[in-house]
Amino acid sequence: MSLINKEIGDFSVQAYQNEEFRTVTKADVLGKWSVFFFYPADFTFVCPTELEDLENNYAKFKETGCEVYSVSCDTHFVHKAWHDHSERIQKITYPMLADPTHVLSRDFEVLIEDAGLSERGTFIVNPEGKIVAYEVNAGNVGRNADELLRKLQACKFVAEHGDEVCPAKWQPGAETLKPTLDLVGAL
Repeated sequence: MSLINKEIGDFSVQAYQNEEFRTVTKADVLGKWSVFFFYPADFTFVCPTELEDLENNYAKFKETGCEVYSVSCDTHFVHKAWHDHSERIQKITYPMLADPTHVLSRDFEVLIEDAGLSERGTFIVNPEGKIVAYEVNAGNVGRNADELLRKLQACKFVAEHGDEVCPAKWQPGAETLKPTLDLVGAL
């Protein structure tokens, strides 16, 4: 079953960001683009490489009007401890959401029930709180923040230009397509 156009559920979770704990709710997400970046657990192997890659691109996400939320089933206290002990994680400035009750992991359908961990899932959520793009990877395969940024930019473009679509490998400023009867079979 597809999650495209599913509205995310209400939530209120703790986050660790910039040496502080704070609460993040669905109301904080509405009105802007968001990326929810689920990963299995803090103090693991692939996860810090992905979160560092996201941080290295965080300014570009912010420039597009998007907030990035990393999410694991760890507590906000564990996020802080990981931040304090890992050079890669010390760089992170985006909110690290804590999901020990699995409210987010269940809503986004990435919870591995018997392990109490999240799959490696990436979700782009529009300002109305609806999922417009997502992918879920095996736990041993890392993701690429550059490609995620490109997908976000494409999602934003088609939201703003409803009569145009973005072809494969589309980049901002590149040519798009306008689906018409004349285009059928011409590509």
